Amino acid sequence: MARKREPDDLSVDDLIEGPTEILSSETLDAIRRPAVAGTDLDVEQTHDLSAAAAEVTADLGGHGTAGADGRERVELARMPAAGALYRQAVLGALPGLGRGRGGNDLPAVELAVRGVRVDRAHLADYDRVCGFRLTDRLPGTYPHVLGFPLALRLMTAPGFPIALTGVVHVGNRITVHRPISADETIDFTTYAENLRPHDRGRQVDVVLVGSVDGEEVWRGVSTYLGRERTSGGRERGERPAPPTATARWRVEPRVGTEYARVSGDLNPIHTSRLGARLFGFRQPIAHGMWSKARCLAALETRLADAYTVEVAFKLPVPLPSTVNFALLPDDGFALHDSGGRPHLVGLVR
Repeated sequence: MARKREPDDLSVDDLIEGPTEILSSETLDAIRRPAVAGTDLDVEQTHDLSAAAAEVTADLGGHGTAGADGRERVELARMPAAGALYRQAVLGALPGLGRGRGGNDLPAVELAVRGVRVDRAHLADYDRVCGFRLTDRLPGTYPHVLGFPLALRLMTAPGFPIALTGVVHVGNRITVHRPISADETIDFTTYAENLRPHDRGRQVDVVLVGSVDGEEVWRGVSTYLGRERTSGGRERGERPAPPTATARWRVEPRVGTEYARVSGDLNPIHTSRLGARLFGFRQPIAHGMWSKARCLAALETRLADAYTVEVAFKLPVPLPSTVNFALLPDDGFALHDSGGRPHLVGLVR
């Protein structure tokens, strides 16, 4: 007997057709046009941060300095421990222990960590998992990994309006202002903005900024959907035909565990069949930021020194599966499954 679908479940069509507010409708229409015929494509070790685990339950307010836009700035001595933060989030989702629906306002706080250094062994490991060349220049998606525990700390703070468990990463925009070398030390700041309604719940943008010697060199904006029970629906338009594939990649189950290891994103929906089923997936799914990084690696030789790359995440990539990568007109790109359904659409500018 088929499982009864709850009103707040996200179906495949919901994920594909849902608004992301990362790529405008005009941009999506432009990069969905069929690809041009004949286009081709050239084809510090992780430190033990367990000592910082006590920080994850501390209240973020009341002990910072004045930050931008009226936010209180709180500087942490080190990057938080991502594992401890995920354990806190999972415990909070258990019956009787959950914190329930978050608040109605974003925390007026920004978190900062100074002096983050790049471990070349970790960088090389990340490059291999995502398909980048091994160089001293950081891939555009790598600072996201370096600063991710800080953003995770913000999202697991008491009162954050969207619970981490069950959250859907629906879009990401990265701006690289200039190349960043592995020799450079990066300061990170993160904050949340633009909490807004969605027909399946609420969305929020989590901003992560990387600076070197006081100069912003990198900025990432991740849009997350917190699913809630809502009334009403939306009309679904006809899905456009998929573009012609430029490359085809086999995505094995190890991608989930290997990317979790190098990224610190330990969400069990990516690494465990049981964990995936607990959150409504039949099997583990690839990290959205792995999919973006893999596409960016395919475009690596085409990227300028400064650029912005934005993607809208659509259908999750199940592990294992085969995906089709396509170059699109006007510097667009897309990833589809073998049936032509989109995993992501993106644009470089």
